[in-house]
Amino acid sequence: MADVDPGNGHLGPADEGAAGAAPYPAGWEADVVLTDGSTTRLRPLRPDDADALQAFHVGQSERSTYLRFFAPLERLSDRDLDRLVRVDHVDRVALVAVTGAPGTDEPERIIGVARYDVVEPETAEVAFNIADAHQGKGLASVLLEHLAAAARERGVRRFVAEVLPQNGRMLSVFSEAGYEVRRRTEDGVVQVTFGIDPTDRSLAVAADREHRAEARSMRALLTARSVVVVGPGPEPERPLAARQAERVVEGLVAAARAGTITVHAVGVGHGEGLGDDGVHRHHRVDDVPGPVELAVVALPAAQVLDTARRLGALGVRGLVLLSGGFAEAGPEGLARQRLLLGVAHGAGMRLVGPSSFGLLATHDGTTLDASLAATPPRVGRIGLFCQSAPFAVTLLAAVERRGLGLAQLVSAGHRADVSGNDVMQFWGEDEGTDVVALYLESIGNPRKFTRVARRLASHKPVVVVTAGRTGHVAPPGHAVRPTRAPRRTFEEVLRQSGVVRVENVHQMLDVVQLLAHQPLPRGRRVAVLASSTGVAALVAEAAAAAGLVVTGRVERIAEDARADEVRDAVERVYGDPEVDVVVAVRVPTLGVPDPVLPREVARAAARTGRTTVACMFDLHGLTAELAATDPEGRVRTVPAYAAPEDAVLALGHAARYAAWRAVDRGTTVHPGGVDLRAARRLVARALADSGATDGAPVPLDAARTAELLATVGVHVWPSIRVHDADEAVAAAQGLGWPVAVKTTVPALRHRADLGGVRLDVADEAELRADVAGILALAADHDPGPDVPPIEVQAMAPHGVACVVRSAEDPLFGPLLSLGVAGDAADLLGDVAYAVPPLTDVDVAELVRTPRAAPRLFGYRGLPALDVAALEDVVARVSVLADALPDLRSLELNPVVVSPTGAAVLGAHATVAPADRADAARRLARA
Repeated sequence: MADVDPGNGHLGPADEGAAGAAPYPAGWEADVVLTDGSTTRLRPLRPDDADALQAFHVGQSERSTYLRFFAPLERLSDRDLDRLVRVDHVDRVALVAVTGAPGTDEPERIIGVARYDVVEPETAEVAFNIADAHQGKGLASVLLEHLAAAARERGVRRFVAEVLPQNGRMLSVFSEAGYEVRRRTEDGVVQVTFGIDPTDRSLAVAADREHRAEARSMRALLTARSVVVVGPGPEPERPLAARQAERVVEGLVAAARAGTITVHAVGVGHGEGLGDDGVHRHHRVDDVPGPVELAVVALPAAQVLDTARRLGALGVRGLVLLSGGFAEAGPEGLARQRLLLGVAHGAGMRLVGPSSFGLLATHDGTTLDASLAATPPRVGRIGLFCQSAPFAVTLLAAVERRGLGLAQLVSAGHRADVSGNDVMQFWGEDEGTDVVALYLESIGNPRKFTRVARRLASHKPVVVVTAGRTGHVAPPGHAVRPTRAPRRTFEEVLRQSGVVRVENVHQMLDVVQLLAHQPLPRGRRVAVLASSTGVAALVAEAAAAAGLVVTGRVERIAEDARADEVRDAVERVYGDPEVDVVVAVRVPTLGVPDPVLPREVARAAARTGRTTVACMFDLHGLTAELAATDPEGRVRTVPAYAAPEDAVLALGHAARYAAWRAVDRGTTVHPGGVDLRAARRLVARALADSGATDGAPVPLDAARTAELLATVGVHVWPSIRVHDADEAVAAAQGLGWPVAVKTTVPALRHRADLGGVRLDVADEAELRADVAGILALAADHDPGPDVPPIEVQAMAPHGVACVVRSAEDPLFGPLLSLGVAGDAADLLGDVAYAVPPLTDVDVAELVRTPRAAPRLFGYRGLPALDVAALEDVVARVSVLADALPDLRSLELNPVVVSPTGAAVLGAHATVAPADRADAARRLARA
């Protein structure tokens, strides 16, 4: 990593200037979470960073400077500084990590530098330097990840570095990044070389680092033991803010008096100093003794920015903002929100809000109530996330009515920073949470949501309700990219992630109370305990509709049954080895509660571990009457529902989730014969050749499309476009008989039923007749400028035609779809969707999801087709779409699946510059 020329003491022989430099790459800017849970900002180095870079260098220890430059260097000369800050963002690239915030009076301070210089085609030498006070926080690893992403954009595929043997931390950064690293020692210096194309291991390392960092940042908020509440003062212009601040202080008083949480209040109530309620009151934020872990702010929007700066100086790790007046207030509010995010992240703080209800959490017996709740909910093992404050009010009321207990409640408000993804990262590691529920008004990054939720759902249930079925509507103040995706896409994203999706809050809590207090169903076979045959029949019908299997095990317990008769009936049901789940319903006509049946059902359910739900008169939610201790000493409560249909629906959701979790989710697909570098070069050439600068999609011609697909091992059957019968005959003779003849008119293409496609053309006479027929059919249609009207192609084996598509969506990223070709798929939307990257199990599910999929598996006596070949095509397209954001759209139509393979007979592609939402960036930047 030496940039020093030992002969003259100046930095080494790099490119002298930035002539022809690319524009400043604002897309490389990112706010990131470090492994200690703090935040910082990354951006490209600028020429005006010279003073900050010198200050950074002077502040380094002698050892750090020596490890970076291989020589003592107290100060950088003016010449050295000029060379370091003059980058071209192509062959000379540098990223810096900074604290402080742009656009404010607070100057930025550099705490880390990563740079590369291209030394030969596709190869660059890298160097890193991290501030002594910030080493050990994973900053070098994050910088390497972002620098590699920038380098790949510029065509660099390999990094090399020279590292002193004693620089163990830097060597570990390289070796633990997940790349294939080669090392050799020469003249006392370790030479490191590694390719920077993503690998399964490098992606897993980055995802794991992201998971641990975001989980720790949330843990710092939810386990805070020092809090400062900032209000507008005793005579505020906006009394609502004052009442909000007072409510938060009231919720913290119990912990303050107990001495478990240190509570400070600024601008809340009267007086100064320690009060009888245990709260330390101050006139100004600057008077609060630091450090303080969490701040709760209720102020007019115009005062928040200055307050956030002052809170940052106290070492605050998280800022909960109850106030509104930001992005939802229009352009001025959005600009204010962006400045606030810059201040917060530059000071190492996470931001919850604006317009948050606050947060509640219990850890190690201490409850942190930094919320607007009048009374805190019961303590339990359910994690609850919502966004807008009003929804938190209704959720808490519903939770209280059911007797449910919460481990945490987080209201993200307009989720300018902290989102459901962050909280799910925390829940993935929290041992005090068993079940997770999210009420989502919008999802800003569905691609990341799928990845994070899938990881969490693999070991904890995740129940989700959305404000709209499609996920396409964003409330005011929510930063959500536009989308071109079909409305069904959101449902498929949730299905793929393994979450339990429900229709409303009522259903969400129905499912949550079951999953939190009963074991997962072992299967779908259901038995019914009912007080009448009519009720039993209705329960059986509802169970079948919910996807459960009705076994015929139905026990009727008369309304006036004796206690021994009740026990015997319960024992018969729970003693049946063919029963997985039980529904117990008692609706007495006289409205008289029966203590025997609830007690016996609760005991049998706890003893046998069979998942049980109940609908019994005068019982709702979690009740003592339906609680019993299992053989391991845990209290199991059978949840009670208002109606049998509610109970059975919740049971069906739980059974489907248990089945999803029990199935191996497979491994990420990596088909052989894939050359993504060649694919990227081809797309880059196509964009460069087009000369387009407006971002509009650029269509690829047939030859380039075939070449692109060939880079991932997909062969497109060649075809020849012709003008008349003579040319068609010559084409057929070259391709070999029999052939297929098609019109190139878009409206008639692929329409064999209308005569636009003629198959199994075996000789010249038949071909001439078919050409004449097609030309007559298309006489009133224009195939397009300079497009011949006829296409001739070798005849593929007969089979079922499918359509495979990919599209790059601004919100969802790469989106894959598959359907069986034909009017039914087009008119009825019989198409399956998935978001890459995909596993082999995902690919198999995608192929089997369309309702017409049985045609691929020997439908009505037809031979089974080579589905494995279709899955191979889908896997290869998914890899291509995942790796190339600039591939705006791709359509393989038709893909004919026969008993002996899958033939791609047509392909169309467009390309356009893209900015994928889930790149290396860690945090939202509004």
